[in-house]
Amino acid sequence: MKLDERGKQCPMPVIEAKRALETCKEGEIVEVIVDNEIAVQNLRKMADHKGLKSTWKKVNDREFVVGIEAGASQKAGDGQSEEWEKELLSCSVEPEKEAVSGPTIAVLSSDQMGQGDEELGKLLMKGFVYALAQLDEPPQTVLLYNGGARLSCEGSASLEDLRELKERGTEILTCGTCLNHYGLTEKLAVGEVTNMYEITQRLMEAGKIVKP
Repeated sequence: MKLDERGKQCPMPVIEAKRALETCKEGEIVEVIVDNEIAVQNLRKMADHKGLKSTWKKVNDREFVVGIEAGASQKAGDGQSEEWEKELLSCSVEPEKEAVSGPTIAVLSSDQMGQGDEELGKLLMKGFVYALAQLDEPPQTVLLYNGGARLSCEGSASLEDLRELKERGTEILTCGTCLNHYGLTEKLAVGEVTNMYEITQRLMEAGKIVKP
């Protein structure tokens, strides 16, 4: 099966590939054509999450092909994965009871804290990230998207604090679509690239969300 996902924004290539895999027989290959390397990374992360084999090749600068082999179980026996799928696709409020004991996630959606003076906002954000790095129990994950994606890139005043968080075990995840939009894909200096599908997953599973 072939899917042409060129020109489609995250998380559509991941979602449509996931749907295609659900209709495939064991051993069948789903080939997904995308136009950027971030989409390749996102598709391979999805395959890895489901325990599926994946390969990829670069045809040219605007064409990449990711092959994912459908499996018999696709981790269907993993209760945690099943619960995650249900929570992601359901509007039920019941999962909130379980979320209380979930991880703490810090969300940075801007390189400024608050509204008003830009210079002050950036100074406050720098102080906030520094404070996160100094906590006795830092957040398990830091999600960076939109303007917040600048904070994990070369030249950021918060780079060293984010690196310290990473060294202490905090997962640093930056939105790939945002990096691409701001022309920062090659300047990511700490953590990993993520996608909207994974961001949604992490927020659904969070016990506490901290957002300045």
